[in-house]
Amino acid sequence: METKRIKFIKDGFIKIDQLITPEEVDSLGMIYDELLQDKVKTAHLRSDLAGADNNADKKVERITQIMRPSTLIPEMLEKSSYKKAEQWAKDLLGNDMELDFDMMINKAPYTNTPTPWHQDAAYWIAMPDKRSASCWIALDEVYEKNGCMWFIPKTTGIPILPHKNLPNGGALYCETDSSQALSIPLNPGGCTFHDGFTLHFSQGNTTETQRRALILNFRPKKMIEFEREQGVDHTGERKQRN
Repeated sequence: METKRIKFIKDGFIKIDQLITPEEVDSLGMIYDELLQDKVKTAHLRSDLAGADNNADKKVERITQIMRPSTLIPEMLEKSSYKKAEQWAKDLLGNDMELDFDMMINKAPYTNTPTPWHQDAAYWIAMPDKRSASCWIALDEVYEKNGCMWFIPKTTGIPILPHKNLPNGGALYCETDSSQALSIPLNPGGCTFHDGFTLHFSQGNTTETQRRALILNFRPKKMIEFEREQGVDHTGERKQRN
């Protein structure tokens, strides 16, 4: 554990080969698919990170993001994935770490739409305590061709780079040198943890199957309270705040 903690602090990310069992992967996958298919229930929390497509013939969401899925299905919070990920966050960054928000990000088959380079902290308001850990859990086998995560090892004092939105309400992105980037393939149930300043990216899904990921975001309890006091509940518009 100490080796993982040191690597996380130094590089800004770590890989865990197996966070949850195949049985939990299947259970989460059923919930995931239910929410993906229910566009009415999820409408107020749902968007396409690729941005709206102006071509009326293309109605497939390329990168579906559903924020705060556990507010729709609260029993998700009792899953071992949430409990194990929170314990990892505490071990990595301190016992005051708690779940801030969860989200689902799915890349549909044959959509071949990258998630551009960005830092999560660009989405967040400035906070005095900058500790954060995002747990990215694979519910399918993930590799370069269907959109596994890529990270650039962090350098000391890395700032939040200027970010812009993709057209039509898409994700934030930034320009960066990606020559040192590392791809992190995962089996179902494996995960990565990264902090809010770590640059990351994923290629588009060129395969015939979904690429489903569940992301759990942790930060200090006092900073969650600070966010909520500022009206930030991670259900709103995507824009650079920090």
